[in-house]
This record gives sequence, C-alpha cells and structure tokens, in this order.
Amino acid sequence: MSSEDRIAAMERRLQYLTDRQEILDCVIRNSRGNDRFDAELVASSYHPDGWHELGRSRIPGPHYGEHANEAHSRICEASLHNVTMQSCAIDGDVAHAESYVVGLFADKGAEKSRMLAGRYIDRLERREGQWRIVLRRATVEVVMEGKAIMPNGKMPPGSGYLKGSRDRSDPSYQRPLTSEDGERW
Repeated sequence: MSSEDRIAAMERRLQYLTDRQEILDCVIRNSRGNDRFDAELVASSYHPDGWHELGRSRIPGPHYGEHANEAHSRICEASLHNVTMQSCAIDGDVAHAESYVVGLFADKGAEKSRMLAGRYIDRLERREGQWRIVLRRATVEVVMEGKAIMPNGKMPPGSGYLKGSRDRSDPSYQRPLTSEDGERW
C-alpha cells in the first residue's frame, strides 16, 4: 500500500470516528436538555424540519423540548435520561443510529419512581457541517415502578451530595466549575 493510500485510509477512518462522536454528542445533548429543562439545548439537536415521534404523536423536533418540559413537569420531580450504547451506520451525510436509553423518573411527591428502558431510533443528517436529528422514533420496552428514595425530602444514604436542578442553575452549567455553593441534600 502506498503512502498516499495509507493517508487516505487514515483520513476516512478519522472522518468516520469524528462523525460517530458528533452523532453521539447530538443524542446526548438532546437527553441532557430534557433533564435540565433546557428547551434551547433540545432544539439544537434537531434540524428545523426534524420530527420526534412519541407514541402515535409526531412533534416538530425544534419544539420537542417545550413539549417534554411541560409533560415532565406535570408528572415528575426529577428525570435522568441515560444513553447507554449506540450503533450507527453512516452513509455520507446521512446516518441511522440506534441508541439504548434508560429513563429514571421520580414522580410528583417523590413517593414512587419509574424506570423506562427503550431505544431512540434516529435518522440524522449532516447539514452545513452539523449532525442533527431529522426523525426520532422512540421505543419503550421495559417499564418498572417502585418506591422512591431520592429526592423525598428525607436525608438519603450518602447525604450531602449536590442536588441537581431542572434549569440553568444546575451545577453542570457553572463555568468555571468551582467547589463553591450548590444546594445539597
């Protein structure tokens, strides 16, 4: 193999790895925006003509964050969306990704909590150098419900941990991150 062929192969591999990371970053940005009630962050993961399929409903992707904020605030005190593994097929500027997700929800009153596990099945496109979702189809495949331990107003095991918030006052937005302040359990 010539030097030019090796360099071309490395460039293709580097582009593939860069694309994969940018696609994963897009999916994670969406989940983080949902948990922090940051509708702008959620919207940034969709192209303007993108869609989010939720059950039988189709919601314009750029408005999904507002929809999710309203729905989550009605039913739960806190939520955490965990993207666990992802497969991804990339063909030029189009990608199809399947991301496994576990959602944890502490119900209003924090007496019960639910876990939903499923997948995000996404078609993403790179437009103007940005990977964003064009269509998301979400599945729910496992649902569990049980007693909530946090946050229920009592001192939880390991108390003293930082308490997250569903807005930009959350410690994850602090720049630079310092050891000052922060509400604790």
